[in-house]
Amino acid sequence: LLTGEYFVLDGARALALPTRPGQSLSVEENAMIDWLHWAGYDEKGAMWFWAGFDFKTLDILDTNDAEVATRLRDILAVIREWKPRLFRRKKGLDFKTTLDFPRNWGLGTSSTLIQNLARWAEVPAFDLLQKTFGGSGYDLACAAADGPIVYQLEKGKPRWETVPFDPPFSEAMYFVFLGKKQNSREGIARYRARPAEARHIAQISEWTDQIRMADSLAQFECLLAKHENLIARTLDLPRAKDLYFADFWGEIKSLGAWGGDFVLATSDRPPEETRRYFEGKGFEVFLKYADLILNPSK
Repeated sequence: LLTGEYFVLDGARALALPTRPGQSLSVEENAMIDWLHWAGYDEKGAMWFWAGFDFKTLDILDTNDAEVATRLRDILAVIREWKPRLFRRKKGLDFKTTLDFPRNWGLGTSSTLIQNLARWAEVPAFDLLQKTFGGSGYDLACAAADGPIVYQLEKGKPRWETVPFDPPFSEAMYFVFLGKKQNSREGIARYRARPAEARHIAQISEWTDQIRMADSLAQFECLLAKHENLIARTLDLPRAKDLYFADFWGEIKSLGAWGGDFVLATSDRPPEETRRYFEGKGFEVFLKYADLILNPSK
């Protein structure tokens, strides 16, 4: 989520960018078992999670991660409530998820799971999200999009459209992995404790449009700084730039939950010089914009 974090919950327009790496789900019958087997694989093909669930009760039969299994059981329980026939079967089911990126990167792992399970069960993805993880749903829209979108909640209903966003200065845009996973629900609770002002919602929407249309790096950076400052004041939190990169010559923009996984960095200096700066700060995952963002024009 490039713009509109938190304020998107109250109707602000937000610019969201789907990523190239994603998560796939396959579901197959297995006559050798009479229960539901789940296996999750990482980007290297190693199994990082497994669990077994009883069809009738959805009790966890066995697992290597009780917390993940419990969360998964809660999602399956909602699906079973809506589509009980999917769980009335004599043959077992094998569910297999595969990530295209390191698991600690985030990148909407939960939302792509919801999208994939909703597609399998033929249930409304946004309803399933609200019954489970909650949130604005922008990441769910991204999971189904093939390029940048402008996302908005109108009277609580999600609306989005694919938009052109291919800045002429995209080679000066990078993503840096902070590795400081944040709980989105905690961030939302912090935002909710500070009622949003209507004028700020309108301002965020205006900046979203201006950021999308910016034709120079200087204009883009100026708008990002204004956006960051408003969110910082609203949440009463320091900006990522102030926390980690106070001496950086470009701009730093938080993405999604503040203080979390990735930040966007802009730099008018050579890529290698920019990379060395972040590596010198201890942040070694440094990605070019084009390597991470899904854009149909490319």
